[in-house]
Parts: sequence; structure tokens; C-alpha cells
Amino acid sequence: MSDFLRNPPSATSLLESMRDIGYSLETALADLIDNSISANASTVKVFCITATDLPYVAIIDDGHGMDENELFLAMQHGGISTSTTRTKKDLGRFGLGLKTASFSQCRSLTVISKKENGDLTGLAWDLDVVAKKNDWLVRRLSSEEIALIPHISSIAKQGTIVLWHKLDRLFETEEGQKRADLVNSKLETVRRHLALVFHRFLGGELKHLGFSKLTLKLNNIEIDAFDPFCRSNLATQIYPEQVVRVNNSRVTLKPYILPHHSRLKASEYEYYQDRSDFLSNQGAYVYRNGRLMAWGDWFRLVPKGEATKLARVQIDFSNELDEAWTIDIKKSRAQPPRQVREGLRQILNQISEASIRVHRGRGEKYFQEEQEPLWDRYPDREHGIRYSINTEHPFIVSFQERFGEEATKAVHIILEAASSTLPVEMIYSDLSTSPRDLKQFTPAKKSELREEIKDFKHGFFGNQAIDNDAVLNLLLMMPKYKNYKDIIKEILSEI
Repeated sequence: MSDFLRNPPSATSLLESMRDIGYSLETALADLIDNSISANASTVKVFCITATDLPYVAIIDDGHGMDENELFLAMQHGGISTSTTRTKKDLGRFGLGLKTASFSQCRSLTVISKKENGDLTGLAWDLDVVAKKNDWLVRRLSSEEIALIPHISSIAKQGTIVLWHKLDRLFETEEGQKRADLVNSKLETVRRHLALVFHRFLGGELKHLGFSKLTLKLNNIEIDAFDPFCRSNLATQIYPEQVVRVNNSRVTLKPYILPHHSRLKASEYEYYQDRSDFLSNQGAYVYRNGRLMAWGDWFRLVPKGEATKLARVQIDFSNELDEAWTIDIKKSRAQPPRQVREGLRQILNQISEASIRVHRGRGEKYFQEEQEPLWDRYPDREHGIRYSINTEHPFIVSFQERFGEEATKAVHIILEAASSTLPVEMIYSDLSTSPRDLKQFTPAKKSELREEIKDFKHGFFGNQAIDNDAVLNLLLMMPKYKNYKDIIKEILSEI
């Protein structure tokens, strides 16, 4: 007859293994801030203090806090089951985040908490103690030890302090200035990550879900929200929200088309380009209870590319659908259920076409305004799309009339060589990574413009009597000169 044997995990082996689930510093801190928001905190302060004999990271909130029993449960691994019904404001999932996120960055975790009208209570995990005893031993702090905790005066009425010591992952064995530079670089990454992940909390957008506006500080410097949809710019296109149903719960999809980079103010362009590359960060932005979970992915429905470069889709769902979305422990990965994928597929064609129109609109404008474009585009079924210089352009026709057929043949050979060696890949790369730095036309000074026009007129027409309006019209066919009409008229009257 079969029987059952107890086979509990090794405390040392399991906790050491859980350190490598895949948290980074920024995702670990975001996981802890989730707990603060779930505790109705309106202010969360993060401190990273390294210039001391005992470096530490502290996360301090003014949420409702915990009593001793609640803190004990919070410090227990898997203390809350995934099947437990959570409130609509709960950003937790597995009952592991506090511990796994913390141990990914440190070997000593201390939590001090206080409920309104309650007493301060504290518990601490130390992986070195667990390793020595190979047992699940958490230490209860005395009132004297609690009094020595950094920032303990921050907890007046209620709140919680999470404290990391033994920061073996933060410094990566670096010392001196290299350590300081490394930490500063990581903190800048943290600031940008938190500004994006919690941007709707920081912007006070989630009152309809019961969340108050959040103030978030890193080393006493407030973090401003980073809106990935650039909604403050009037050129951003916002499409109607669509709703799909999954297990009787609503999932909303709201498409956006970001402005062409030329429609951004210089300050806006620098702000967005510094924090997110338009091409790589296109895709769906998935929010669970208003908290950004995953972004920059079309879930293999379409490949990333220029066609969808400016497209974004905001997807919102509640924690009731965690199982359907297969949320991971770090809350940084989510896979949409079938109904959401179908809904997203339906709107992709619409926003792809709109993104193309916005992205290419500035270039097409020149072709629409010119009587004859200097470049022709040929969609060749056999050889694909190609671009070629238009040999019927008035510039080239005028050249032929001026210098004859023999010279024109030589010029055609040169133009054909130029057309066949158009650096498409280089242009594509520059447009994708730094479009604002790619200057099509350089404004000329009046003295330079005068010399160009004199050379142009003489080169094309020699000593022929030619009407200034004809020369002007020919020049204005080139975008380089179209903003200088009045100056060109003045120069033509003088030469």
C-alpha cells in the first residue's frame, strides 16, 4: 500500500535559487512600489544610500501599514494564494514579490510597519542566517532595534519601511569612483522605468479605479510621469476605445498614433528620444489595474517596422483576468488571451495605415507640390520597389536644351549611377534612430544664395534671354529653395 512522505524544500537552496528569477533593480523596486500602492499610499520615497559604512536601499510609504500578524504573513513565501480573491486595487499576484524582488538585490531584508493607532513592528530575513541553519528563520526585531532603523521617523501615523542591506548585486564588485558611476547609471534607469510604469498613478489618471494621485521620489527628487502616448501634443491621434470580453470581464483597447517628429517641439523631441526609441517601443502597452506590465510588443501579430512605427495601443484589464493573461512573478510579462489578440488584430490595419500616413506625410508633401518630382518611385513586381532620378524633370530637360544630346547622355550615365547607389539602408537606419538629425536641406545665407542662383542661371541658360519668372518657377520646384521665394525674386531682379 502506498504512503506519503514529507519532502520539504531546502531553505538554503530554494532561497538562493529564487534570487535569480530575473529581476533587475528597476523591476524589483517597481514590485515593492506595487505593494505600497495596494496599501493606499499617496507618497512613496526610495532612498539608495551608498556613501556609508552600511549601504542600504529603503522604500518608505505612508500606506495603511501592517500589524504583527499581517507582517508575518507578508514575510512568508507564498503567504497569499493566487486563488485568493483580491480587491480591485490590489497590484499583487503570487505572495512572493516582496521577498523575491528584495532577495534579487540583497541578502538582508527588513520590514518595519505600523497601522494607524498601532505599534511599530519589524521582521527581518537574512540569507546568511538561513544558509547557516538551513531553516526558514525570520527574526523579530526588538523596539530598540526598530528605533535604530534609518528613516524610522518617517513613520508617524502609519506606513511601512522596506530596508535592503548586504547589497551584493548592486555594486557588482566595483569600488571607488567606478562603483559610484555604476550606481548612478542604475538609478537613472530606475527613474526612467518608474516614470513609465507608474505614469498613470503619477498623473492622477486612475481616480475612477479608486487610486489617488501618487507622489514618487528617488533620493528626495520627485519623479515625473512619462506618457508613452504623447497625449499632451495636439498632433497625437487618439482613436475610439474598443472593448472585448474575457470571462465576463472588460478589456479595453485604445489606439494612438504619435506625431511625426517634425510636429514635436524641440523639448518634446529630446524628452521622448532620450527615453524611448520610436521604432523599438511601438506596440501594445498592457496595463493591469492601471499599472504598466509590458510594452513594445505586437505579440507576433505583425512584425515591428516603419509601417507601425508611430502606433501604440493601450490595453487595460483588471486583476480578475490574471490567469487568462498568464502574468509572471515579476509582473513584467503578459500574454493576451485569444479574444484580446483578435481585437488587436482588427485594429492593427487601421492604425498601420494611419501610422504610415503620418510618418511619410512630410516626404509626400514635396511630391504633391512639385509639378515634376526629381525622384520617381517604381513598385516593380519582379525586382521590388526602386527609386530613380526622373530624367524628364525640367532641370534635366533644360540642361539637354542648353548643352545638347551628347552632354546629356553623359549626364544620364551619372544620374543612373547615382540612382542605383542610393544608400537606402543607411537612410532607413538614420530615420529610424535619429530622424531629427537627418537634415534634408540646409538654409542658405543670402550671399550664398545669390552665388548659387547666378551659377544656376548661367549654367542652364548661358546668355539666353530668359524670363525671371521662368527661372523662379524652376527653382521653386526644388524644396531647398521653396522657402526663399521673395529673396530669390529680389536676387533675380538684381543679376
